[in-house]
Amino acid sequence: MRRQLTEGKVGLILLKLTLPMVWGVFAVIGFNIVDTYFVGQLGTNELAAMSFTFPVVMVLGSLSMGMGTGASSLISRAIGEGERYRVKRLTTDSLILSLLIVGIFVIFGLTTIDPLFTTLGAKAEILPLIREYMETWYLGVIFLVIPIVGNGAIRASGNTLIPSVILTVAGVVNATLDPMLIFGVGEIPGMGLKGAALATVIGRATTLVASLLFLHYREKMICWNLPSFNVLLRNWQNLLYIGVPAAATNMIAPISITFITSLIAGYGTEAVAGFGVASKVESFSIIALIALSASLSPFVGQNWGAKHYDRVRLALHLGFQFCWLWGVIMAIALSLGGSLIASMFDQNPEVIKVATKYLLIIPISYGAAGIILVSSATFNALGKPLPSVIITMTRMLFLYVPLAYLGSWLFGINGIFAAGCLANLVVGTWAYLWNQKICSIKMAIQ
Repeated sequence: MRRQLTEGKVGLILLKLTLPMVWGVFAVIGFNIVDTYFVGQLGTNELAAMSFTFPVVMVLGSLSMGMGTGASSLISRAIGEGERYRVKRLTTDSLILSLLIVGIFVIFGLTTIDPLFTTLGAKAEILPLIREYMETWYLGVIFLVIPIVGNGAIRASGNTLIPSVILTVAGVVNATLDPMLIFGVGEIPGMGLKGAALATVIGRATTLVASLLFLHYREKMICWNLPSFNVLLRNWQNLLYIGVPAAATNMIAPISITFITSLIAGYGTEAVAGFGVASKVESFSIIALIALSASLSPFVGQNWGAKHYDRVRLALHLGFQFCWLWGVIMAIALSLGGSLIASMFDQNPEVIKVATKYLLIIPISYGAAGIILVSSATFNALGKPLPSVIITMTRMLFLYVPLAYLGSWLFGINGIFAAGCLANLVVGTWAYLWNQKICSIKMAIQ
């Protein structure tokens, strides 16, 4: 819990933080890509069923990441201020609150599977497949939430290597179990989509055990004594002040994607499957941007807490430059190889066609999307979650969704993808200007 991010060359520190995070995010994305690959071998209906679950999985994942963001923001600034006991108390209370919240959402999810996915546009023949997957997945949500919050606490201390190792182990476990549980091996019967969900649950369970053990034995960031009610309530309030808007910010995207998925469903099951494949490939393509934004959060938090505002501004400058460079590289790569990548997941020509169109249009805006990620992470690290909510709402609800409906009417499915690209470009420029203004004001006051 040393303030190890407040000294040294900014660029070098960011590189040391981001490289392990790239591997960690790769493991998380690999989790999903491996599932998609093996499920795709079952058939187009199974792949479409999994694509329908993606928005719901993202909502619960967003809730977990919101709680992790709130915990990381509070803990990193407490470390920067040198308040050791408060760091331990915040870590413990964050884990307790996350456990309570996830229980409520699991109960709600299990009782609303059919009506929810029917509303999303799933047809009668797809619903049993969706139910088969989600009933198992919901029961393992606790193994998703607690490790995300725990790893957020570890990253807040400036350690991005251990969370990445933990996530990698989970990815390896999932990749090993997927073919065994989906198709069967030896005495283990093939369980189809249920097997994919079970492999995910078991993989996530390893992260739960590993992150809690590391927090307790290595970082000593867990308190085993009960706090006073007032202290607990105050910590929960501070956590929710950042965590709820951060969760809402993260949820806006999957909720909006729900509308987009419903819109694409009008073009057929193959279109939904193609959209699902392209979304998975996109997640892989922006790994470096996700890793950078996650790495900036503890850096900004510790330096802001230590009042080193000039280091924060320099870090953002370097981060924004990298976003544009990476965006250009990925746009070129996916425009040339999008169809080949899509064909690895599904051989259906219609699925490949839709995925290729997506990977030709949307990546043009990846640089701007990266700036949005970096800006949102920075605002949250500063304890200012509302700008992130406003930026994301504007991007998804006020631009992407309305423009997608208009684009679909005018240009078909290409219009939907063009709407997403335009929304990223406009809001990315706005987020950059807003972020720079906040930092400039603070430095002027200093």
